[in-house]
Amino acid sequence: MAVEFSLPSVLSHFDPADLLDALATGIIVLDAQLCPIYANVAAQDVLAFSLNQARGRPFGDFLHDPNALMVTLRRVLASGEGVAEREIVLKPAGVSRDARVLDVTVTPLEGQITGTHLLLELADATQRQRISRESDLLARLESSRSMIRQLAHEIKNPLGGLRGAAQLLARELHEDSLREYTGVIISEADRLTALVDTMAGPGRPPLMSLVNVHELCEHVFHLLRGEARPTVLVERDYDPSLPSAMLDRHQIIQALLNIARNALQAIGERGRLTLRTRALSNVSIGSVRHRLVGSLQVEDNGPGVPDELRESIFFPLVTGRANGTGLGLAVAQDLVTRHGGLIEFESQPGRTVFTLLLPLTEVA
Repeated sequence: MAVEFSLPSVLSHFDPADLLDALATGIIVLDAQLCPIYANVAAQDVLAFSLNQARGRPFGDFLHDPNALMVTLRRVLASGEGVAEREIVLKPAGVSRDARVLDVTVTPLEGQITGTHLLLELADATQRQRISRESDLLARLESSRSMIRQLAHEIKNPLGGLRGAAQLLARELHEDSLREYTGVIISEADRLTALVDTMAGPGRPPLMSLVNVHELCEHVFHLLRGEARPTVLVERDYDPSLPSAMLDRHQIIQALLNIARNALQAIGERGRLTLRTRALSNVSIGSVRHRLVGSLQVEDNGPGVPDELRESIFFPLVTGRANGTGLGLAVAQDLVTRHGGLIEFESQPGRTVFTLLLPLTEVA
């Protein structure tokens, strides 16, 4: 027998405030003076404030940089027309909380008794933006990889001819002092060939085997301690729940080492570097969602990634150091993407974190 019900009758059994608190979307009601008179649990969590403390205070007091949003709110009050803005960055004021990327919808509410109020809907867009950014990065990396390999092929051909000509010339020279010059030509041709091979990236696919991720990290940890200055502290913070995984041991060590050595150079004479592992569940890498992902992080307290390098830092020949080749991060990203993973980073002065995300295949 079919059971009949109506939505209004079902909803009548619930407190409206409880229903709003169950939403993942933040809901805030502002009065005509733009002071909060209601905020559900999601909104209070996103903006790190308590409704009891917020009542009677301007909404802008709870935002690190409220100017742009407050202009929008005043415009909606004046015009009576709602607006929807995508991917606004909002950071709570006065707390050590990361900024959030939100889709914000502002709707005017008018009543004969209450006057004009504003309804704010705050939908977290951080995950969508991250997926879009990663998909774009993967597409650009594939294009860059193809271009670099074509360039490497074009460079290696004349280098081979140059080296061969230098060898023939050396046979015709009878003075050792003159053969020293041909030796320099041959040596530099070999060095450039090795550099081009590195630019082109490893040609073979990963040789997968079941490895203990923390054994890889320990190998890198001991190498870093040997390379670090005495005034640089190298630490580790491992998640014991991280399982063994099917990975190419040498490729992951090389990728992690490239990232960590960059961090050591960024720290300079004094600082701290931390190797951290975590097991993450239900994580999207690009457009693919994985049930279990290993997170290998390298955190340093150096000056951070310069703004002008943030969009291109993983591309070959991009470097912020005068003596850098700009290949370390590009090679690391290539090695990790061969495993279906990705390297992300977040950076500000005093805290830079590079994260290697590696899908973990369950082993029966």
